[in-house]
Amino acid sequence: MKKPAQFNSHQINIVNESTAMAEELVSSYYKMSDSQWLRPVYDIKTLADLSSDEIVQGPFAQIIRYEGKPGDTALGSYSYDFYKICIQDHSILSALNQFPDIKLFPFSLYIVTHELIHIVRFKKFLQNFMANPREKMIEEIKVHDTTHEILRNVPAEGLHSVFRFYRKWRKPVENMRDTR
Repeated sequence: MKKPAQFNSHQINIVNESTAMAEELVSSYYKMSDSQWLRPVYDIKTLADLSSDEIVQGPFAQIIRYEGKPGDTALGSYSYDFYKICIQDHSILSALNQFPDIKLFPFSLYIVTHELIHIVRFKKFLQNFMANPREKMIEEIKVHDTTHEILRNVPAEGLHSVFRFYRKWRKPVENMRDTR
């Protein structure tokens, strides 16, 4: 099987820059202090650092939940949810080739912001990680709305093209929008 396309070093630098900005924006939006921020409970990896079972076709990223434990403790009471954002380089690169008006920085900014919002919502018990399909669809709509709200005034060149790309997620999908 052919190995999927990966980001080059220049593209990795762009993704790192967009990730730093996304972390700052999400932290600010949710008014989270450094001590409340998510660093100990999530990580972001690109294709080069993913295992074969973390690579998927289609999505631009996926979140996998693992059980984390501090240090050498064997006690289950010390375990916590650890989330890994698995960036799917090949899917992102394919989309960039299909849609030349979309650039890597604003696209990865949107993707990482979106995934971080999911993690904040899991951590704050606003959404169950093991939701049913209907709940997942409603959650996707909510998270796309929040992503747009966070990014709408960010002066990042090319962000409007990304908003156009995701516009279908900001509309009600067959009465799935939950008003809670």
